[in-house]
Amino acid sequence: QVQLVESGGGLVQPGGSLRLSCAASGGRISIYDMGWYRQAPGNQRELVATFTDGLRTNYADSVKGRFTISGDNAKSTVYLQMNSLKPEDTAVYYCALRTFQFYWGQGTQVTVSS
Repeated sequence: QVQLVESGGGLVQPGGSLRLSCAASGGRISIYDMGWYRQAPGNQRELVATFTDGLRTNYADSVKGRFTISGDNAKSTVYLQMNSLKPEDTAVYYCALRTFQFYWGQGTQVTVSS
């Protein structure tokens, strides 16, 4: 069974940085089928960053230029480097594996506050 485990969330000050990790297990997994989503209080879950079919990256406009998705296929692990964090980045961040169905991690809380 596929399992996704996020880590690296926490409390950071505005302008700070944080790196999230998502370790996948339980199947033949390509990190290029994986991506990051987030959900803030009172908001719908939204796409943050994914790989495209061409192994390019896709980012939400709100994070473009500040966040970077990367991964290590040998470790079945995807990362999200978040720089220049803003209070509006505060959310629960979820890792997802997108194959014939979606698999979700448990989420990790990111709080940006002074």
